[in-house]
Amino acid sequence: MSLRIFETDPDAMPKGSFSDDTVGRFHGGKQVDNLPVALSEWRVTTGDPEVADAIAQLMGGSPVETDSTSENFIEIMTDREKVQVVLSGPDAIASDLKLWNGNTLIHHCDGVEFLSPDEDRGKACGCPALMEDRKAAAKAKRGPSPSISVTFRIAEDYDLGMFRLQTGSWKLAEVLHEIENALNKVGSEALCTLELELVEYTTKKGRDVSYRKPVIRVLKSWSDAVADPAH
Repeated sequence: MSLRIFETDPDAMPKGSFSDDTVGRFHGGKQVDNLPVALSEWRVTTGDPEVADAIAQLMGGSPVETDSTSENFIEIMTDREKVQVVLSGPDAIASDLKLWNGNTLIHHCDGVEFLSPDEDRGKACGCPALMEDRKAAAKAKRGPSPSISVTFRIAEDYDLGMFRLQTGSWKLAEVLHEIENALNKVGSEALCTLELELVEYTTKKGRDVSYRKPVIRVLKSWSDAVADPAH
């Protein structure tokens, strides 16, 4: 299922349900004193001590058991902002738009039509047509935000298992169509980079802005990468 946010606002297009069989998750941030904090390097969580040790060896950091009630209660604060990963294809990415009220999902759509509940599926969702208005509504908690799930393997340890990145990044949502097109062109498992890219700029009012955004770059087919002696 792909987002349809550009059907109603094609000028906003930049030019140019996941499975649970994962061994860990990648995070671009964490909660500190109940407040979200963005990170400059990947944080990885898992419930498997062997996976945690492998991640620490590959990406740096040390496994730490947290008091999280999640099954992924072991945390590794890595020293890597970029890692090479293997995506199975476009099906490795699932995306939709969701608005939550606590633990209750109150709006679920693809940007044009409702995806749930069943009685509303296929009906017009009523989201704003323009991208700018979508973002404003989401920021004001009056509209849904992206819910993007990416499942992948780590290229340096392919057999370690499947990992997942869950993100609400609008920046990633805006270029998902490009990533999916690139994966379609590969037509099989693809070697990609997954990174937390630094974005810095100065606003018209002179305010310096700096943040990290998740970026996926499709490099080549995995079979070609394996056959390449330089890999």
